[in-house]
Parts: sequence; structure tokens; C-alpha cells
Amino acid sequence: PTYGVMVYQEQVMQIAKDMCGFSGGESDTLRKAVGKKIREMMIKMKDKIIDGAIKQGVERSIAEKFWNDVEGFADYAFNKSHAACYGLIAYQTAYLKAHYPAAFMAALMTSDFDDTDRLAIEITECKHMGIQVLPPDVNESFVEFAVVPPSSQSSTSQKIRFGMAAVKNVGAGAVEEIIRARTEDGAFASLEDFFGKVNSRIVNRKTVESLIKAGAFDNFADRSVLIGNIDVLVSYGTRMQKQAESGQTDLFGATEDTGIRSAPLLQLNESVPKIHDQEQLQWERELLGLYMSRHPLEAYKNFLQEKTVALGSIQPEHHNRKADVGGMIIDAREITTRNGKKMAFVKISDETSEMELILFPSVYEQTLGIWERDKIILAKGKVNAEDKDGNMTGEVKVMVDDAREVTPEQAAAYTPTGKKPRELKPAATSKRTSAAKPMQDAPKRLYIRIVDSSNSKLLVDLKQTIDSHAGALEVVLVVGTDAQKQAIKLPSGVNEDTTVLEKLKTIAGKQNVKVQ
Repeated sequence: PTYGVMVYQEQVMQIAKDMCGFSGGESDTLRKAVGKKIREMMIKMKDKIIDGAIKQGVERSIAEKFWNDVEGFADYAFNKSHAACYGLIAYQTAYLKAHYPAAFMAALMTSDFDDTDRLAIEITECKHMGIQVLPPDVNESFVEFAVVPPSSQSSTSQKIRFGMAAVKNVGAGAVEEIIRARTEDGAFASLEDFFGKVNSRIVNRKTVESLIKAGAFDNFADRSVLIGNIDVLVSYGTRMQKQAESGQTDLFGATEDTGIRSAPLLQLNESVPKIHDQEQLQWERELLGLYMSRHPLEAYKNFLQEKTVALGSIQPEHHNRKADVGGMIIDAREITTRNGKKMAFVKISDETSEMELILFPSVYEQTLGIWERDKIILAKGKVNAEDKDGNMTGEVKVMVDDAREVTPEQAAAYTPTGKKPRELKPAATSKRTSAAKPMQDAPKRLYIRIVDSSNSKLLVDLKQTIDSHAGALEVVLVVGTDAQKQAIKLPSGVNEDTTVLEKLKTIAGKQNVKVQ
């Protein structure tokens, strides 16, 4: 039983037949409209549902409530077999996460290793679960994310080691060569040991540099020293490789005559310039997609959690919602508009993701001086998921209304209130509390894409079809290629009938006609 709540498409079909007098075919049409979220078809079904229920003796208020429930159900509707399968998977994954949390999270991060936004969210989840995610290490990391064995049987700490193949510029082949060397002869005891054992042709300079910057050699020396001596390290490895191949010495530096291991010591220059912590964090961000040793926003954590919405949680479904966002500026680009005024596009980052902020001239002028790289800001604005033609996209940005800088002193002085992190609710698609009102997410415009504007027959056919089926649905022609397209709103609209849409798709091409 689902206790009066519609969970499956089959339930909607059965209620439509029993309460609204629908035939089997009509209920299947309703299923299609709900399952495929075909709004035009659902609009047509609304009156049929309500009128049919009233004829069956159902009160209008109850019929309208049923329609509102169906409309809401359309946002996430599946058939019973589909729901059952995914329900089973949900139970299985929940069991694994509960009983094998570290292994579960390691597998999850491995599956998302090329999606840094997802990784950031999953590493945050690990922290909440008490699981420590360690940076890559040449002695402990594998190709994929892996659980670190406990140091003793009594140890209850859980740790996951970052997979080396998830480091930018480090291929699986190089990682496998490192694993081979340490498996055959034991863990690397020193830099000489590492560069004397691995094949320098496979583990090349670019790989070594990326692993150093990502922290994979931190147990041997400071990153500043290693980067400052990278030529020495690579040359040492190449020399040891050549000596081994020529028979002068084995990979440990032992001569054939004596068998004594006498690998030459690396002479590193310790007086190289010190790399600042901020630059090391930028290395981690560039190569791992996130910060590992610490996050530059750590000191701002309490302030941002209670004052802002996590960037990684903002989705296209939040379009038009007001949001307070905050983070560190990682890029800022100023442009001059046609009117000679300046506006800016600013990218910010928090511990979960990155997002672009758009500042129109009036707002940009009022907030000049704060849009500098590495500054921490708090911005108020509205979520936008549309492109310049008004089409919904998967890319989310925030149109800023106001902003200010947050200083370290302000963050340190902030007293946490214990509030839960802020969350956005999806934008309302309809007024479900008032069934008499029309659907709020009904189609507003018909977009017709025309790549070749010189095709006179195409244009004439479109005009004749639109003129002969006049209606309230606005028509926008998108003319030209993606690089130089122009949106033109026609003075007259068209009927929303699906037959008309099919005619237009036949003329302009199915892929070139969209209603949204």
C-alpha cells in the first residue's frame, strides 16, 4: 500500500479509469503525458479529468485536487517495475554505505573521479561520516581511490587514499609502473629509491611534476624543494635507468663485480624559493580539482554555511529563485557594453563547486573594488538557468543584485547560531493550492531554428503555416549558426495544437522546433 499517495504511473491510470471514467486508451495517453512530462498533452487532459470526475459524481474540489496531485506527480513519475528496481538498488546501496562506509565512498569517488564537482560533494560527505580522505601518496595510492588498512586491529579510524590516476596529467600506465616497482621491492624508502626503481620513460617529467604538486611526495621532502629540484630528480632517474640497461648497475645502484648497493645520493638544493601555501592550494585545485591539505575558506566555514547556499546544491530547477551565495573569487572578467558602460563576469568557488556571477553595469559600479582574485565575497541575487534566447540550459549562474567583501576579521568574529546550512527549494511550477488557476509552467514560446535564412521556400512555408493557425503561443525565430545566431520574435502567435507543431517540425526539421 502507498497510503493514498500516488507512487506509480499505474495508480494514476487506475484512478483515471475508476474516478474519471477514462477508457484504457485514454488512461494510457494520460500515462504517456505524465511519464514523458509532455505539458501540452497534460493541458488538454486537465478539463477531461475534472469534467469526467464530476460526471461520475465526484465533487469539483476533489477532482481539482486530484489534478493538482497528478501535475505534481509528473515531476517524478515512473512505472511500478522501474520504481521497484530502483527501490531495490536504493536498499542495496544504503546497506553498503551503512556497513562498509569507507569502501562504499571509495567506490563512489572512483566512479566520479573525472567529475570534480561531485568529488567535492563526496569528500564533504566523507567528513560528515568521520572518514578522512588523504591526498595521493606514491607509497599508498593505487590507480583508483582505495581504503587505507587500519594501523592496528583495535583501530576504528577509517581513511581513503586519493587515487593517483585522478591526478591531472597522470595516466593509469604511470600509476601501474609505480605500483609494480613498490610491489616487487617494497615501499619506497627515499627519493633515490623511487627514482632508481621506476621506469623514467613511463613515469616522465610531467607525471613527476604533477605528483609533486598534488602532494604525492610529501613524505620525502617539502614541495618547494622538490619542484625547485625537479630537473635534478628527473636527470637522476634517467641516469639510473640508462646504467641499469647498460649493465653497469642494477636499479639499486649495485655493481656487477661487488654486488654492494651503492646508489648515488641525490644532491638537492635546499635554498630554493619557498612556495607560499596559497600557491600550493592552487596546485591542488588545478591537479585534483579540489583542495586537499586545507581549504582557503576553512576560516569562513561557519559564516558561509549559515549565510549562504552551497554552490554545488544550486541546480537549473532553482531558476528565478533568490539566493545568497559566497566564496572565493577565482576569476574576474570586465567588459564594456554597447552603451559604453562596464559590467563583469566573476567566477567564485566554495568547498562544493564553482559558479559564475553576472554583474550588470549598475551593480558593478556600486561594488567596484571587491572583485579581485582570492577575495572572499557574499553576494545576493537571483538564480538563472537560461541562455540569451531564453532557453533553459544545464548551466546555472547568479545575476547579482548586491555584494560585499567578507574579511578574515569578520569571519573570525562571527558567532555560529547552530542553524542548518541553507537550502533552496525548486522554483514553483504551478499553484497547487489553487486548482482553478492555470498551470504556471505552461509553454510560453515556440522556438524555430533556421540555419539557412536564404531558403525562401522554408520561410514561406513557415509563414503560411503560422498565419493559418493563429494562436496565443509566441513564436521566436532563431536565425543563423550558434556563433552568430539572432532571435526574432514574430508579431503573431500560433495555436498550441500538437498537429500544428508536427507540421512545423516537418517543415523546419524536428530538431529545430522546441516549445519551452
